[in-house]
Amino acid sequence: METRAWVRDGLRAVADGVAAVALALTNFPLLVLWVVALALTPVAGIGMVALPFVTWLVRGRADLARRLAARAGVVIARPYAPRPEKALPGGWRRYRWILTDPATWRDLAWLLPGGVAGLVLGVLTLALPLYGIEGITLLPLWLSLGLDSYGYGLYWPIQSLGEGMMSLPQGVLILAAGVAVAPGLRWVDARFTKLFLAPTKAAELRLRVAQLTETRADTVDAQAAELRRIERDLHDGAQARLVSLGMTIGLAEEMLERDPEAARKLLAEAREASGSALVELRHLVRGIHPPVLAERGLAGAVRAFALGLPIPVGVEADLPGRPETPVESAAYFAVAEALTNVVRHSGAHTAAVSLRYADGGLTMVVLDDGRGGADPDSGTGLRGIGRRLAAFDGTMTLSSPPGGPTVVTMELPCALSSPKTSHSSVRA
Repeated sequence: METRAWVRDGLRAVADGVAAVALALTNFPLLVLWVVALALTPVAGIGMVALPFVTWLVRGRADLARRLAARAGVVIARPYAPRPEKALPGGWRRYRWILTDPATWRDLAWLLPGGVAGLVLGVLTLALPLYGIEGITLLPLWLSLGLDSYGYGLYWPIQSLGEGMMSLPQGVLILAAGVAVAPGLRWVDARFTKLFLAPTKAAELRLRVAQLTETRADTVDAQAAELRRIERDLHDGAQARLVSLGMTIGLAEEMLERDPEAARKLLAEAREASGSALVELRHLVRGIHPPVLAERGLAGAVRAFALGLPIPVGVEADLPGRPETPVESAAYFAVAEALTNVVRHSGAHTAAVSLRYADGGLTMVVLDDGRGGADPDSGTGLRGIGRRLAAFDGTMTLSSPPGGPTVVTMELPCALSSPKTSHSSVRA
């Protein structure tokens, strides 16, 4: 499996090198277009319309570079300032927004050196694999057809069929070396790109403030919805039963003297109603903070939840301690919601949950063998998971191709409060 992953990553890096070469050729024309659009500003305001459009193209090119960098393992956030309200195309507000955004000038400063670096490193990424493929395929074929009259073939110094056949093992080694080196070359290109296209400290602070504002609003909305749910459950469930219980007991008091037998029956009904109300209150408490979570921790609570599902669920946990209570609660409800979605919508026969803690983060993976095709935009369940995790700077990623499997990966940055190690694996 390791060899297969090494080859896959190398071939993907080579393909990204091809894309980098093609995209690098657009950098200089984009720079020229932007300068021309800026120069045309005094000419009947043509630049007022042309400059925002060309800037949109430049930012699109920069976003493609960020995407290639992310594939090489270097994540680069988008640093652009939000567009002001009422910034109409061709208007002064939109024009000023572009020119006063530092990210615009950093994009322009990157175009020329970024194009040169992308072109050079992309060509290097392709050169070794292509040279190896040439040695494996082209030269033996040429020599067997008697096409070696010049004594050289595409930079391979070969003068006989025997030397040509020796190019086969050499080509294999060069191809393997090229595939092995390709991810490193793509990483170097990505790091160079990050020097220009990453947000500045001020931009990072602005993005952080925007993210916190959004997550705070989502958290407030989620808490309000949770309070409404609790109020509804109390009003329609336990409260209604308690009101009915009080009325039944009052009626029994009135009938106690004249019809003791009927009063006894009413009291028996009241006892049953009190039991039902107690069960509903317990369910309501579990929905707020399950007692099993406080008693057994995240792994035990997830295992207990899985036992109550109609399909077998494998639970694996490797948690060296427990997160803080709010984080642990958010993690539990996120996993519970994901498993509930599996049961309701996936048509799966089995599911699995993995809980891991490493590098200062809790990773939770929920996998099922259902029909796939899950979409966060088609329902509130997955969006709710994302909002719940975002309140703690957590993330959720979804992989659900048609036909399955569906994999929901949730990550929460956190610290663990106890050095005690809990390692377990069980199938519920």
